Amino acid sequence: MSDYACALIVEDGRLLLGRRTALRRHRAGLWDVLGGLAEPEEDLHAALRRELQEEIGVTPTAQRYFATIDKPASSVCYHFFVVDRWLGSPEIRNNEHAELRWFHFGDAADLADLALPEYGELFRRLARFSSGADTTTLR
Repeated sequence: MSDYACALIVEDGRLLLGRRTALRRHRAGLWDVLGGLAEPEEDLHAALRRELQEEIGVTPTAQRYFATIDKPASSVCYHFFVVDRWLGSPEIRNNEHAELRWFHFGDAADLADLALPEYGELFRRLARFSSGADTTTLR
């Protein structure tokens, strides 16, 4: 099973997403969260820090577990962390994303071109959680 550390970077009721470049082998041109594959023997928090530094030049200073999406058919498990404080200013640092954009949670959930179909419900849940209406996390 491959584990991915994924950031739900939030600020003022908005979520930062990256549009994957056309060069990507999987899900090219689709809106995705930031983060990536944990290296062997690397814990998820370290992977999240490394991936965010490599992709957008930020270092999370506050992150908390939010949800997991398992994809057993492809042997992939995505672990999502809410990141609401960081050092640095998000900007594209490599060739993984063509664009970064802030979306209000509802707008992000309604995007037709999301990298994973489960993102819509995940983002709606994030909106409820952020507003205090939902105090549980997904499993």
